Amino acid sequence: MAQKLFGTDGVRGLANVDLTAELALDLSVSAAHVLAERGTFAGHRPVAVVGRDTRISGQFLEAAVVAGLASAGVDVLLVGELPTPGVAYLTSALDADLGVMLSASHNAMPDNGIKFFARGGIKLDDAIEDAIEARLEEPWERPIGAAVGRVRRHPTAVEEYAAHLDSTIGNRLDGIKVVLDCAHGAASEAGPTALRDAGAEVIAICAEPDGLNINDGCGSTHLEVLQAAVREHGADVGFALDGDADRCLAVDASGEIVDGDQILAILALSLREQGKLHQDTVVATVMSNLGFVQALTGEGIKVVQTAVGDRYVLEEMKDSGHTLGGEQSGHVILSEYSTTGDGILTALQVLDRMARTGSSIAELASVMVRLPQVLVNVPGVDKARTHADEVLAAAVGEAERELGDTGRILLRPSGTEPLVRVMVEAGTAEQAQQIAGRLADVVRERLSL
Repeated sequence: MAQKLFGTDGVRGLANVDLTAELALDLSVSAAHVLAERGTFAGHRPVAVVGRDTRISGQFLEAAVVAGLASAGVDVLLVGELPTPGVAYLTSALDADLGVMLSASHNAMPDNGIKFFARGGIKLDDAIEDAIEARLEEPWERPIGAAVGRVRRHPTAVEEYAAHLDSTIGNRLDGIKVVLDCAHGAASEAGPTALRDAGAEVIAICAEPDGLNINDGCGSTHLEVLQAAVREHGADVGFALDGDADRCLAVDASGEIVDGDQILAILALSLREQGKLHQDTVVATVMSNLGFVQALTGEGIKVVQTAVGDRYVLEEMKDSGHTLGGEQSGHVILSEYSTTGDGILTALQVLDRMARTGSSIAELASVMVRLPQVLVNVPGVDKARTHADEVLAAAVGEAERELGDTGRILLRPSGTEPLVRVMVEAGTAEQAQQIAGRLADVVRERLSL
C-alpha cells in the first residue's frame, strides 16, 4: 500500500473519506484472520467487544466493523458509547479475544478512527498491525451457515465499567463537589455515573452528545469552559476529559489549571504511600516539565523519560513492570487497574487522594512548581537534519550553558509534519521565550528547504 494506515494510535482520518465503511470492514476481517492464525482464537469460537464514541460517523463505521467481524466468524458484543479504556476493560473482563474502539479521541468531529485491542485489552504491537495491513483485501474462504458470527448487545456495559472504576479507590468521596466536563463524548454517561456512585456531588457539563458536538469548544483541549463552571458552582475541583475519555486534566477551586505533570506527581506520591509505586519510579516523556522531574527527584522518586507518545510510555511500563506513567497532556496510565490511559480512573484516583488527606487539589499539586515552558513550531524545514547540523548544535549548546541547571532545551522533529519543535524551559517566561525565538531563527536559517 502507498501509505501506512496504522499510526501511533490505530487508524485515524476523515470519516467517509480517509476512513470509509469499506476500509473499516476490510480491517476487521483482516484483524480476525491475523489473530486467528496467531492462535488467539485457538479451540473456541472467537468473541469481539465493539464500542464507539459519540460521533455520528461511528454509527456507520460500527455497522461496517460488525459486518466484517461476523462475516469472518467472530461473535460480536456491542457495548455502544463507551470510553476507550472501558472497551479495553470489558475486552479483558468478558474474556473476549478482540476489542474494537471507534474514536478519533480529541480530534474534531469529522474525523474518526479504529483502534484494536488484543485479548486482555492490550494494544496490538507493531508487528500485528503491520500484518493486518498487509492482509487487506486478500482472497479468503468465507464461513457459511452456523459458522458466521452472531451479534448481540451488552446492555450493562456502563454499569460494569463504572463499578470497576469505583472498586479502585479506598475512600468515599462524600462532601466533594466536582465539575466534570465530558466533552460531549464517550464518557457522558459513564463519567458522572462512576463519580456519583463513589459519593461525589457531580455537576456534569458538556454531557449532552448529539453526534456533532464532540470536543466542540469543550473537554481537555478547551479548559476555559471547565474553569468558568468550577468558579460558578463553587466546586472543589474540576476535571476535563477528551472525546474518548482516555485523558484527563484538572482545575482547582480557583480555576487554575492542574496539568498532566502535576496529576502524575500527585499520584506518584499517593501510590508510593500505599506501597504501589513499583521501584519508586514514574514513566514520563521528554516533554514533561523540568519542575516535575526536579520535584519527584527531590522526593526520592525516579523519573524515566521516553519519546513523546503514550505508546512509548506504555512500552516502557510493560518492559520494566512500572505501575504509573503518563504525559503532560493528561494521558495517565495506572497499570494495576487499566491497560491504557483512563481519564475517569485518573479523576477518581486524584479524588481518592483528596479524600484520604483532606487536602485540596491545589495543595496536592503544590508538590511541584512548573517552570515556564515555551514551544515554537518551525515549519518548512528539513527535519531529518535536526541533530546533524553543527551550527545548530553549537547554538543549542550555548543556550544550555546559559540556562545551566535552571532550565532545559529540547529540539524535536515532528513525527507527522515537515517541522521542528523547539521547546525551552527557563526560570522566567521572558528568558524561555527569548531563547526559543533565537533557536527557532537558527533552525530556519540552517534547515530551510
